[in-house]
Amino acid sequence: MNQRFVPVAVALLMVAGGAHAQLPLEPPRESGQSVTPAFEGWFRNADGTISLLAGYYNRNRSQILDIAIGADNRIEPGGPDRGQPTHFLTLRQWGVFAVVVPSDFNGTLTWTLTANGKPMSVPMRLNKDYEVEPLRDPGVGNTPPVLLFEAPGARFQGPPRGFGVSLAGRAGQAMTLATTISDDNVADPRHPAGETPLTVTWTKYRGPGNVAFGTPKFPVGKAGGRVSTTATFDAPGDYVVRAQANDVSGDGGSGFQCCWTTALIKVTVAP
Repeated sequence: MNQRFVPVAVALLMVAGGAHAQLPLEPPRESGQSVTPAFEGWFRNADGTISLLAGYYNRNRSQILDIAIGADNRIEPGGPDRGQPTHFLTLRQWGVFAVVVPSDFNGTLTWTLTANGKPMSVPMRLNKDYEVEPLRDPGVGNTPPVLLFEAPGARFQGPPRGFGVSLAGRAGQAMTLATTISDDNVADPRHPAGETPLTVTWTKYRGPGNVAFGTPKFPVGKAGGRVSTTATFDAPGDYVVRAQANDVSGDGGSGFQCCWTTALIKVTVAP
């Protein structure tokens, strides 16, 4: 199926919370609003399993939220923890994580988020109209950028699957996060390429404290190369950092579900 026609907006409408729940299409405000989980689609992996791709829409323009795994942030059945984020940036975030299910999966997973007292849910199932192609845009042949980390085998391309990198640091001390980005540089007439079509963006995904990044978003020339930033964790504990690589297709591929790459990095922070 051509993923240009995936009705992601329909997923945003599949919400629960009772007759008095906030309308999903209510305009964003500065704070106090809901976070709507979004089912982006599903795709088959090379090993025969299936990935359910999900993101979210934080309707708050300035309120970044942390919602712990549990009653307010759960995926069922099989949860509540299925690898979803606990840190929610503002506005629309595409393809943030993927839940891997067996090749014979025929059920429904439901992701429920309660933010500012407003519960919102989305079902994730193998509707044929939601099959996407995040590893290759069939229209122009574009593929996602590749991120390489120093750890052996730590190569990422496309939606995240597991953790390929584990690091250690200390609270209050800046540590270096580094990767190497490369891309096929396929031209896309829908998105005229500028001088720096590649970017790597670093954000917190999970963790008990705040994370300050030296350079949260790093532009890279067409040739790619090494990208690094610093991260300072203000409290000890277990964190996950998200590295998102975008090419000329931009955030969310302008809704086409291709072509960007997400790497999830575990960081253990000592006191």
